[in-house]
Amino acid sequence: MSGDVTEVLAGFAASLQYDDLPRHVQDHCKNVLLDTLACAVAGHRGEETEQLAALARGLAESGDSSVIGGGRLSLAGATILNGYLVTAVTMCDIHRSTLTHVTPEVIPPALLIAERDGLSGRDLLVAIAAGCEVTTRVGIGTDYPAMRAKGWHGPGVLGPFGAAAAVGRLLKFDTETMAKAFGLAGSQAAGTFAAWGTPTVKFHQCRGALSGLMAALLAEQKFLATREFLTAKDGGLFNTYSNGGRPENVTADLGKRWELEQIALRLWPSASSIQGMNTALFDLIEKHKIDPARVKKVRVALSQPVFDLHGKLARYKAKFDALISGHYTAAVILHDQELTLDQFEPARYDDPKLRRAAAEQIELRPDAALTGVQAVVEIDTDSGTLTARCEHPRGSAENPLSRAQIESKFRTYADGVLTPSAIAGTIDAIGDLENLGSVKKLMDMLRAPPRQAERAKRAVAHG
Repeated sequence: MSGDVTEVLAGFAASLQYDDLPRHVQDHCKNVLLDTLACAVAGHRGEETEQLAALARGLAESGDSSVIGGGRLSLAGATILNGYLVTAVTMCDIHRSTLTHVTPEVIPPALLIAERDGLSGRDLLVAIAAGCEVTTRVGIGTDYPAMRAKGWHGPGVLGPFGAAAAVGRLLKFDTETMAKAFGLAGSQAAGTFAAWGTPTVKFHQCRGALSGLMAALLAEQKFLATREFLTAKDGGLFNTYSNGGRPENVTADLGKRWELEQIALRLWPSASSIQGMNTALFDLIEKHKIDPARVKKVRVALSQPVFDLHGKLARYKAKFDALISGHYTAAVILHDQELTLDQFEPARYDDPKLRRAAAEQIELRPDAALTGVQAVVEIDTDSGTLTARCEHPRGSAENPLSRAQIESKFRTYADGVLTPSAIAGTIDAIGDLENLGSVKKLMDMLRAPPRQAERAKRAVAHG
């Protein structure tokens, strides 16, 4: 494609139509949406969710927009709270080549604008595709290793572009307006790994959603902004956040090869980078019916970057540490032989037996021969050693989750937050999203009944 990279990408997002989406792309977008909602209803169990809810309530006083599993807030408040809910308990998506969570930024503002304007499920489907493709395309254009070396965290840097693309598509932007929205999104790109180990890394996601929403709404008002943000020599994204990037990746086979299909989902809570370890452990447990009492040692080899992030928390502190600790996650998988949010409640991770197992029974080490999320697990039992290697975690493009698995995840975490009829109705509506007359109907189902919303709020407030 000819023209400036930003303008070409803007033209793609602005002109994308339902008929441009292959069936496999439509199906992946539906899976991503349902998984996002599963994560959001689970997010009401997040430790700091009520703190974000207080921020969201303070942004404005109106109650026009729906909170997933909650009540109503302002458009800005619901965007930031829904974005946080998706990522609150560390079980949302990941675009692996850029270590970027995409759905917390893209889907909340898309849902809320579609709700506000009474748009159709087909409109929403196209917007999600546009937002996810823009986020991932900008990501592969950065030359991510160079961006990471500078300390930047993908969701807050890349996410605003996808959010702006999704909202801009719903607002029917032309190419020029979309390019300006990208300029305004890029002017808000931020978030670094200095926040690692704290919930602030999750705040990057919801703030990215709000930044993209503001960028699109301001562009709608014809606010003057650069139309060449990605490749601008002075201050452009690729030159400032990276090493000049690989802008050719942004437009290569655009609309033919869908980078959004590389967005991986998570079957289990815990850090995205240790899903390879989780997969290898469950492969062994399911195949060999391992008795934890007969296990002497569990040795896990990880790539160096993953070890640096998750291999040094043998003595974790509280819930967030437990969610990102490779030691605790391996220990609880071994002893409980399941991994849900119940394994990340204080009663479980503070169990002295589990703390001792994480510190003494689990051994993690880096292996230079491994890359990305590859993992090798060895379990020493009193009858020998069992070994498994994971190349592609469950939920990755090469080892995808089935629709049934995603539906089960949604049902598990929506139970007690939404009514049974709303749970069933949401699954049906997303399965037939292209024929949904109005997204308002979906959002009506996703709001919790008043009593349940209040109970969820009190439960979060009191831990």
